[in-house]
Amino acid sequence: MGQDEVSSTFAALADPVRRAILTRLAAGGATVTELAEPFSITPQAVSKHLKVLERAGLLTRDRAGQRRPARLRDEPLETSQQWIAGYRRLISGRLDRLDDTLQDLKREKETGR
Repeated sequence: MGQDEVSSTFAALADPVRRAILTRLAAGGATVTELAEPFSITPQAVSKHLKVLERAGLLTRDRAGQRRPARLRDEPLETSQQWIAGYRRLISGRLDRLDDTLQDLKREKETGR
């Protein structure tokens, strides 16, 4: 799991429009025009967002005649999720140790030690 891939994914996900585009693409492929519909931005602006997502590997663009539908690629998201999961385990372990310490302190207080 490359750190550069995770960095690219997070950078692409930093923008709420790009996150919304990915949410839409999770339901299936869509053209620029279809992706632009819910936003108050131009299709050209949507195309720029798609280029960022494409460079990050989060989508592919097919050619179907005049149409170029974008499709979600989930591999970079899975890689990022694995990276996050490593930290989740670390934090969970620390919280478990903190809980154990607090329980020990509570028992000591109750027994008067």
